[in-house]
Amino acid sequence: MTDMGKLSYFLGIQFKQVDDGVLMHQNNYIQDVLNKFHMLDCNSTHTPAEVNLKLDRREHEPEVDGTLFRKMVGCLRFICNTRPKINYSVGLVSRFMSSLRKSHLTAAKRILRYMKGTSSFGVLLSNQSQKGNLQLLAYSDSDWCGNLLERKSTMGYVFLLGNSPMS
Repeated sequence: MTDMGKLSYFLGIQFKQVDDGVLMHQNNYIQDVLNKFHMLDCNSTHTPAEVNLKLDRREHEPEVDGTLFRKMVGCLRFICNTRPKINYSVGLVSRFMSSLRKSHLTAAKRILRYMKGTSSFGVLLSNQSQKGNLQLLAYSDSDWCGNLLERKSTMGYVFLLGNSPMS
């Protein structure tokens, strides 16, 4: 076994030691993804999805390259490890992996545009346990029958341990 010092990079995730704890982010990976999909020069957005975005099958729209879309969603799924805010938006576009249309690709590209403007954001793993402020919080929410296609509900949750998302 070898001591290689403090953790700084592991599986595409960067770790930065700060005063409040450890910041976990994927800035380099996000830049690589933006470059891969030719979106380095795109304009950024303030939100990962439009307000009240409802996607459906939309048979009247033209189809797009499924391979490109699947690669894009796969990259976004990996970014969700350090960016819980995009989980809902990525889950929304992931529903259409088999019959995707131009509006689905546009929604996925909007998430990438959001990532461009917030690529340095991450998850702070706080060292509050040393101060005695370690507290477990849980939040959940759902929309009843929000899926217009199958009339299913979407549910989400987050568990915070000392203000750091754990699940």
